[in-house]
Amino acid sequence: MKILVTAFGLLALLGAAATTTAQPTAPPPAGFTALFNGRNLDGWFGHGTKDPRGLGRMSPEDLARHKAKTREDLRRHWRADGGELINDGKGLYATTDRDYGDFELRLDYKTVAGADSGIYLRGCPQIQIWDTTRAGGKWRLGADKGSGGLWNNSPGTPGKDPLEKRDRPFGEWNRFRILMIGPRVTVWLNGGKVVDDAVMENYFARERPIFPRGPIQLQTHGGEIRWRNIFIREIGPEEANAHLRSIDGEGFTPLFNGKDFTGWKNTGGYVLEEGRLVCTPKGRTIHTVEQFGDYVLRFEFKLTPGANNGLAIHYPGRGNPAYEGVELQILDNRAPKYSKLKPWQYHGSAYGIKAALRGYQRPPGQWNYQQVSCLATRIKVELGGYVILNTDLAGIRPADGRNHPGARRRSGHIGFFGHNTRVEFRNIRIRQQKSGK
Repeated sequence: MKILVTAFGLLALLGAAATTTAQPTAPPPAGFTALFNGRNLDGWFGHGTKDPRGLGRMSPEDLARHKAKTREDLRRHWRADGGELINDGKGLYATTDRDYGDFELRLDYKTVAGADSGIYLRGCPQIQIWDTTRAGGKWRLGADKGSGGLWNNSPGTPGKDPLEKRDRPFGEWNRFRILMIGPRVTVWLNGGKVVDDAVMENYFARERPIFPRGPIQLQTHGGEIRWRNIFIREIGPEEANAHLRSIDGEGFTPLFNGKDFTGWKNTGGYVLEEGRLVCTPKGRTIHTVEQFGDYVLRFEFKLTPGANNGLAIHYPGRGNPAYEGVELQILDNRAPKYSKLKPWQYHGSAYGIKAALRGYQRPPGQWNYQQVSCLATRIKVELGGYVILNTDLAGIRPADGRNHPGARRRSGHIGFFGHNTRVEFRNIRIRQQKSGK
């Protein structure tokens, strides 16, 4: 009887081991969806380290043919086995069919000596995965610091190197949790934070912020790597804006109290709705009673289709804010009626002076988060965390060829400049700072 129990126990242990080896993909946590179904390569195609904008320029037919061809390479080097996505260390990278904007990504990986891998976010390299041993031969590249850093960021920038080494030994599973909102990335590896809200650079266009949307890619070369439990949760505008508000939020005070027009002048055409400041089609130039010099201003705005407004800074309280002060455009960039504007007329631009980058605005009906930093005549505009304008207005020739005396002003009122359309504002906050800080 004792022998029988022992044999039965051995069979049970062998069965448990087999189950562990061939375990199915775990169910996604609440709010997440699985990128890998645990059975096959559905939902993935092959792509390398190539500018993802090239995919966006293809016709639907050409893109479909391209994906079909790259899946041939994918099938040669990738396979699904027992709930794991396995690569042999060669071939194109597994790339999601879908593009993603703001998200939380969770996944497990296990690699071998000599392998080198990473996770591309929105098609850009990469969150690095190293062989961290001296024998791996890549300490000169930073492998001794551990995995999880934004390795393609510029040397010395936040996030380039992980805050601590959290890698587990070969043969053990590692777990990533990755949060990406706007251009900002936070990475946890095996429960420890290794990147803390760092801006990820655009590998393919260093002069621009990273793309607002793009695919997730699993890079691999040099050795086998296994992935499992690949889950993603897409993040909406409200959560994204709340996160951006939380960054470096000390010292900000309300510029608008949400209850009345205390501290504001020329309020005709503006109304209050549930704590929001709303410009009606009759609104013109509302502005603060107080004047401000160097500061950081944060606010959120929601456009209606075809909306047109402006943020007035360094405004003297008289005349046209676009010339006597500076008007930073607030505009529905997607509206067909604005398709032929001058570059300096689109959202975030210093009207008539300097054009802002486009492609980072949320559509009408969604709240956009914006931060404007003013230091003397240097202006920086961040939309959803992306820097879309950063220039010294007094040091450039106005794009429209006209005189802009306001570009040389260093202080003035803050206001909004209505143009016959409805725009809503909320969470208007300011942090004043001393010149040179």
